[in-house]
Amino acid sequence: MENAEHTQDAYAPPEWAFAFHGHRCPFMPIGYRMSMLAMKHLGVEREADHGFFVFPELGEGHPQTCMIDGIQVATGATYGKVLIEKRFFGKLAATFYHPNKEAVRFSLKPTFIDAMSTHEFFSYRKRGIEPSQIPAPVTNDLIEWVSKQSDESLFKVEPLPGFTYTPPKGSFNKTLCSVCNEYVFERYLRQKDGKLACIPCAGYGK
Repeated sequence: MENAEHTQDAYAPPEWAFAFHGHRCPFMPIGYRMSMLAMKHLGVEREADHGFFVFPELGEGHPQTCMIDGIQVATGATYGKVLIEKRFFGKLAATFYHPNKEAVRFSLKPTFIDAMSTHEFFSYRKRGIEPSQIPAPVTNDLIEWVSKQSDESLFKVEPLPGFTYTPPKGSFNKTLCSVCNEYVFERYLRQKDGKLACIPCAGYGK
């Protein structure tokens, strides 16, 4: 893997990624760097269409989910293209999969997380202060510190031979819901009183 000085330059997210994310923090850049390394490991480029899948293991209710925006920016595997799917394991890890290249799992090492958690940035976050309200020098100091750490100190890398994933088959077929008269794509149609209906009108999920 790269030395720290080279990593700082090669795997820093573009400035527009922070604008997309909404604030400056360390975890979006970590997700970006993880993804760039994973793509290099697999020998793939940023995905333009629908051939590269990412499975983050993060859940909800913890700030590190910012990593997922960095993953989307780096890989092009976005929610809009249905190429990223959260596993809700509550772990700081993600699996990257290309059907022609197999898969690799990257996770953050506990030693790195422990060292990072001592930074002043987290004293603000633990008091409920949003990242955009933390003094910029505090945030930027942490982002710079993270960027200077070696790849080996951040990530555990695990090839996953035999990993497979079959995405849902795409279809342009759609039908009007018999209740609300809105179009519904076919795999989401349900039966209500013998007629086709959308999930809300059919009463599913109530």
